[in-house]
Amino acid sequence: MSVNHLNAPTQFVEVDGVRYAYRRWGKKGTTPLMFIQHFRGGMDHWDPLMTDGLAEGREVILFNGRGISSSSGTPRDRFEDMADDIASVIRALDLKKVDLVGFSIGGFQVQEVALRHPDLVRKLILLGTGPRGGDPWIDPKMAEIAPKPVNDAEDFLFLFFGRSEEARKAGLAFWDRRHQRTIDRDPPSSPEVARAQWDGYQAYMVPVAGDKPYEHLRAIKQPTLVVNGIEDIMIATINSVILGQNIPNSQVILYPDAGHGAHFQYPERFLKHATQFLDE
Repeated sequence: MSVNHLNAPTQFVEVDGVRYAYRRWGKKGTTPLMFIQHFRGGMDHWDPLMTDGLAEGREVILFNGRGISSSSGTPRDRFEDMADDIASVIRALDLKKVDLVGFSIGGFQVQEVALRHPDLVRKLILLGTGPRGGDPWIDPKMAEIAPKPVNDAEDFLFLFFGRSEEARKAGLAFWDRRHQRTIDRDPPSSPEVARAQWDGYQAYMVPVAGDKPYEHLRAIKQPTLVVNGIEDIMIATINSVILGQNIPNSQVILYPDAGHGAHFQYPERFLKHATQFLDE
């Protein structure tokens, strides 16, 4: 039986007394693509169409950070520390270099990996995210829905997808795909994870002093693909433009009638764009 998103076994690697959960499959002998998830999200929150599609041409690694879901330890409340954890796991898995995809606050983390541990990173894919000190605008309703103990399909439709009937259908299709895995599922992340990540988010969005607040992005030399929806209510779309304006070797794609989870709304389109970028 071939290994895929629905049956890849959860494995663990221990670093400094913390057991980090990960799943790994795909084409061996390639540069692995490591996935870092959104607020409170774990390995089961990725889209199997996306992960299996990318695994056709490379190894993929899904990962839960310290204290998240099936990983042990106390959750981190600084994205810099989360980035150092990611780097320590990359090294513990004896990987010389990886490609990183980060969604939402996962995008903050992978930027920090590239800045703090550039030798470990070949390419970056940044999804629905922004820079340190970016535009802090969010839809007020988002702050009510995102922290709910359990989010249902309607919550995800509001937070991640466009407002048209076509976008709604795409969102419900993603919701179904996301729940196809029935074995060895991750437990939900704890309230402590939500609190720690929210504290990290608030600290990361504090404006950077000076007349060049995004100068730090110039240090990211890796080729970078930035993808978002045209109207992201979670991390405002203008932040994706800021990333593209300041990361030297970057390109930005904005999908129509889409929001924070544009890559889930247009999985086939995203798969083509991501594959082309990674293969270049």
